[in-house]
Amino acid sequence: MKLDLPDRLAREAQAAGLLTPKALREMLKEAVQRRAAQALLAGASRGSAAGGRPLSLKDIQAEVNAVRRERRSKSSSAAE
Repeated sequence: MKLDLPDRLAREAQAAGLLTPKALREMLKEAVQRRAAQALLAGASRGSAAGGRPLSLKDIQAEVNAVRRERRSKSSSAAE
């Protein structure tokens, strides 16, 4: 992977230890999780706005499981 960063940002990130494989992996993992949560909340909001019934805990867990399956599928496809 190659990153194209402004010199100052690259120096600051390097000094903070953010350009190591482990740090990059963690930052990407957190970003993916945040986006999945945002997508879930946006879907719930759209459902509420459309007059849908509130989601049960079972429904929410099913949505979370679906997002996780999709994420795993994408990450395994990218690794190939």
